[in-house]
Amino acid sequence: MARGKRPVKAVTGESLQVSATVFREGHEMLGAGVMLRDPGGQRRPLVAMRALAEGTDRYGADVTFTAEGLWHFEVEAWGDPIARWRHDAAIKIPLGQDVELTLAEGALLFERAAAQAKPPRPPANIRRPAANPPRPAATRAELDAAAARTALEGLASLLRDAAVPALDRLAAADGQDIVAIMDAFPMRDLLTRSGRFPVIVHRERALYGSWYEFFPRSEGARIGSEPGRPPQSGTLQAAMHRLDAISRMGFNVVYLPPVHPIGTTARKGANNSLRAGPDDPGSPWAIGSPDGGHDAIHPDLGTLADFDAFVRRAAELGMDVALDLALQASPDHPWVIQHPEWFTRRADGTIAYAENPPKKYQDIYPLNFDNDPVGIYAEVLRIVRHWMAHGVRIFRVDNPHTKPLPFWDRLLAEIAATDPDVLLLAEAFTRPAMMHTLAAIGFHQSYTYFTWRNSAADLAEYLLELAGPAASYMRPNFFVNTPDILSEYLQHGGPPAFRVRAVLAAMLSPTWGVYSGYELCENVPLVPGSEEYLDSEKYQYRPRDWDHSVSLPLPQADISPFITRLNMLRRSHPALHRLRNLRFHYCDQPEILCFSKSIAADDRGDDGGGGERDTVLVVVNINPHHPREATVWLDLPELGVDAGEEFRVTDELSGASYRWGQANYVRLDPATTPAHIFTVKTGQPGS
Repeated sequence: MARGKRPVKAVTGESLQVSATVFREGHEMLGAGVMLRDPGGQRRPLVAMRALAEGTDRYGADVTFTAEGLWHFEVEAWGDPIARWRHDAAIKIPLGQDVELTLAEGALLFERAAAQAKPPRPPANIRRPAANPPRPAATRAELDAAAARTALEGLASLLRDAAVPALDRLAAADGQDIVAIMDAFPMRDLLTRSGRFPVIVHRERALYGSWYEFFPRSEGARIGSEPGRPPQSGTLQAAMHRLDAISRMGFNVVYLPPVHPIGTTARKGANNSLRAGPDDPGSPWAIGSPDGGHDAIHPDLGTLADFDAFVRRAAELGMDVALDLALQASPDHPWVIQHPEWFTRRADGTIAYAENPPKKYQDIYPLNFDNDPVGIYAEVLRIVRHWMAHGVRIFRVDNPHTKPLPFWDRLLAEIAATDPDVLLLAEAFTRPAMMHTLAAIGFHQSYTYFTWRNSAADLAEYLLELAGPAASYMRPNFFVNTPDILSEYLQHGGPPAFRVRAVLAAMLSPTWGVYSGYELCENVPLVPGSEEYLDSEKYQYRPRDWDHSVSLPLPQADISPFITRLNMLRRSHPALHRLRNLRFHYCDQPEILCFSKSIAADDRGDDGGGGERDTVLVVVNINPHHPREATVWLDLPELGVDAGEEFRVTDELSGASYRWGQANYVRLDPATTPAHIFTVKTGQPGS
């Protein structure tokens, strides 16, 4: 990324490919490898690079990062005289040309290789023992080097033995044991090294997770339907009871919009109306009142002790709590009195409220980072550390693209230096350059354009970017909906559309998320053509009848069992925890999308499952209204299947199994079967 100025991103157990262009003059053979240095500065064994394509001079190797922290890698390249000898000998000896001379030259080369086969030097920062200590037992590396020298010296003697047929001597030089030795102890003439390139390795939650967003004030709320009883906010204690159901659906991150006091000046009413009634709660993003600011809990929700209990309960259920970090203030925030210089004054002397014409947010004052950057930075850092001390290790940052990049650069670096497990998600639906730069400077995850990619072609094109060049620095978080975004696709597609988008988000991206109500297929917009929800939860309480036991409007459908199944599949298939392994397959119907994810046993982060690959193959009908039929043409090597081999696929949604090959017929009816999610067992042909 940026020629090494910014680290490439990875997570523990993740593999990524390092590639380089390697060439030299003439017809000499080359070798190349990747040298890793772990966060402690220790050199790891060289990983051999192989030619990626004939005649391109591109070499590559997959490397895996086993611990969190800042790693570095270097590419090493060298002349490989033994490879050149093998190439020439394989031509000359069968033709009877210079047979004994060629074998003698090979013997000299392998003798050189034997003399150079030594164990790696101990790290420079390890003190050697005092003079004349007792000699320790030979290390494994020393024993391996001694065995390599013996084998190579024996081969050199064999190559000179004219009593052995020449072709047999040549075959011995190409034996698997000799090849393995030369991979471990390569002969490296004219060794050159690249510069060091950084790789920052985070905990797995930075790449893989299932998010659920909900408003605590709606859980247990009373909406005033009874005469004489005003609306009443839900509480953190009531919201804590919702955590069990969220956990049962398989989510492992619970995201809360701001839980701070809300201002009353210019408070918005229902559906963003300019006039708030006496019982309207206001927008949680209009932060601040005489009750406190960004470091306080709204009194209606409870206390800091209640928040701590909420976080503890989430942790007991295996879930992280993500908190909204919205750097803005209501007109009633303590900052407005204490630090008026933090805001912009208009020509008439009033403080400028937030607006994105024609949209106006009269209840929110944006911060002006130019007037007191030092003071604002110190306050934001204090706030973040305050919530970190209360168990928050993930923050969803509201509109980071409207704040200075140097501010984020410094804040992200300072937090990472002391608390590398703390993760920040950039909520920035903005221009690509800004989104990519926010990711590059350190945001761990990013919102994306997924919401507006609804055709198979658009999805494939966008995902090829996210899983390709952008994957080195930008990790996507695919939210299927948000309190701000009810897409047209969901408004008009009914429950099938909700299932389709859930499959796409959960299977394409390692991290996905839903906003509460998605499982009930809520799809009514404020007005036709708007992406705002009618009766938006941003401006009013919205209790939901999760068990359909009270007199609230019945949902179109409850797809929570379907979502639960998707999250269960995500947990049980390590291939779905990765992004770079996404591959698309050809389909002759433009409204059907086919893709796969596969991971080798060595990259799974578990016991390897007996050497099998973990492969998931997904076929989705993008059209939520009509059945579609197609022939799917599979790239079999990407599935770990030999060309021409038949194999069995099992649909993890229906339980049905089929015998498949390279070309396969599918029919997907969105009303009953919007998608197939197949598991593929390699090495086990269909029967």
